[in-house]
Amino acid sequence: MFFPEAMNEVQLIVPSKDLLAVTNVLGSRGVFHQIDSTYLGVNSGPNTWQEKAARCSALERRIQGVLQILSLKEEYFESSGFDSEDLDMMRFAIESIEADVKATSDQWANEKKRLEQLESQLRQLEPIADINVEVGSFQNSRYLYSILGIIPASNISRLETSLSRVPHVLFTLKEDVHKPVVWILARRSNSDMIDRAVKSAYLNPLALPEKFEGTPAKVAESIRVEIESTKRKISDLDDALVKLANIHKSELYKLLWNVHVNRMMAEAIARFGQLRHTYVVVGWVPTSDLPSLTQRLKNVSKEILIEAMPMARAGHPSNVPVALHNPGLLRPFEMLVNTYARPRYEEIDPTVLIALTFPLLFGAMFGDVGHGLMLAAIGWLLSSKKIKALRGMASLGGLMTACGLFGAIFGFLFGSVFAFEDVLPENPFFKQFFWMKPLENIIETLGIAVGLGIALLSIGLLLNLYNAIRARDWARFFFDPNGLAGLILYWSLLGLIASIFIHGFPIPWPVFVILIVLGALASVALSEPLKRLVEGYRPLIEGGVGIYIVQTFFELLEKFISMFSNTMSFVRVGAFAVAHAGFCLAVFVFAGLASGGTNTGFGYWAMVVAGNIGVVLFEGFIVSIQTMRLHYYEFFSKFFTGGGLPYEPLALPGAQKN
Repeated sequence: MFFPEAMNEVQLIVPSKDLLAVTNVLGSRGVFHQIDSTYLGVNSGPNTWQEKAARCSALERRIQGVLQILSLKEEYFESSGFDSEDLDMMRFAIESIEADVKATSDQWANEKKRLEQLESQLRQLEPIADINVEVGSFQNSRYLYSILGIIPASNISRLETSLSRVPHVLFTLKEDVHKPVVWILARRSNSDMIDRAVKSAYLNPLALPEKFEGTPAKVAESIRVEIESTKRKISDLDDALVKLANIHKSELYKLLWNVHVNRMMAEAIARFGQLRHTYVVVGWVPTSDLPSLTQRLKNVSKEILIEAMPMARAGHPSNVPVALHNPGLLRPFEMLVNTYARPRYEEIDPTVLIALTFPLLFGAMFGDVGHGLMLAAIGWLLSSKKIKALRGMASLGGLMTACGLFGAIFGFLFGSVFAFEDVLPENPFFKQFFWMKPLENIIETLGIAVGLGIALLSIGLLLNLYNAIRARDWARFFFDPNGLAGLILYWSLLGLIASIFIHGFPIPWPVFVILIVLGALASVALSEPLKRLVEGYRPLIEGGVGIYIVQTFFELLEKFISMFSNTMSFVRVGAFAVAHAGFCLAVFVFAGLASGGTNTGFGYWAMVVAGNIGVVLFEGFIVSIQTMRLHYYEFFSKFFTGGGLPYEPLALPGAQKN
């Protein structure tokens, strides 16, 4: 829980006769992180397993297409375990179902397309539906060319000017202030000029049905009749597809399962190293799962050879996959950590620490009993998955619940309930929990926030030392800007400030000045040369001495500025605690204005309710961003390198880690 799971590199020598059984065990357990080991085999021509995977993938897409046509959800229901059927037999079964479904689906698609065309034609007729003129008689005329369409009223004069040299007749069939309907008749020999003229005037032609006979009203009525008839046909075809779905459902799901499993197994085997009579399999397995996996493999293959090598955390094992193992309650905070970066194998997993510090900082900036409980209730609703559309936000819901509860705790300490700050202190039971009002103790609040920041930054530096010890990276431990020398520099600066401003401080300031100089030299000025000395690299200084001195000067400047800015960034914790109280005060100011200064009535309470909701939504969003920023940019940067390889075990559908 505090570190990524310990991993073992596992190498298997598998007899060809046991290949499928062993692969099935590796996939069904869901704990084996496979590594491509084809380079360990003998190149003997085309890889038949890759070809099989491609064939299975094509069959899987065909099954998915049939499921989509039959409106069946794509699900994998394990029927009777893995069944390595012949692909040709599965292809024949799929083709049989496709043939049974295709005729009905094609007819349904054609009727659907016809319905869309009819509805489009009906929409085209709507602008001229009340015109009692048989314009359709000119549609297929041999000598006359006609265009019916809608034109912006301001462009009619432009159209008439463009057509002034062309013999034509222009009718306004429907008067409209903005977009009248016009009808243009001319000789067919002048059709090109007519088309150019109507385009320049931005006339939008109406696409009438090919067989347009009678008035628009009569044609529209006949189209409506055809639309109703088409809808009935589509409804009948829908029923037919439902029947086909019920007939083929179980067989389709069985085929989908078998094809999918065959594809995944073929893709996995294609990455094995192939010898003459054996296969070489290489991967990673968590130490806790190794005994059970080993036993299962030996049960299905008596001749299998298994070699497991535990991977120590010392050194730089960048190729080791990182498996995080945190309880369900900590998964939302694990999501936060992975959003920043996945821990390296040798690093501490900060999830447990973030599970405390993240809600703590959030609650300190969002201290109100009512607001915190509101946020916790929303988070509980999301994490409980009671709303189907929001089930993908369960992790966010868990995070909101924890932050809301801490906000309620700080609400007790600050004496604030739904922005009312005179409720809890008057109650003798709650008086013992009351701490202070941030708005009335601004300097003290900001000072406590800075003290909290110093504590968190110090913890980050100490964690960096611990990570360096675990990795046996002594250069990083002693001479890194965030290593031991950096920690001495940071604490010495704090001690110097304390000795200057605190009367009677036990350690004199010259001691801290000496430590500051030593810390600055070891962690910045001479950091790289000392690291290279410890690690055995030469030369100690790369480039010219002059460039190194200039670079060192700016690095020292940047180091002192960053230490100051990192520490003072935590002022925002106190500032937002004060701002939250200020927002709550503003709610009552606006409520008083809404009620005319009476502080009673519907307007007053409506504004109080609306103001509280606004504070929860607006400030909750802003505070969450600030809390994340403090962790990502100030805290994590002190000890968290990240860049670990994700642990992605081979897992067939229905695989269970047990």
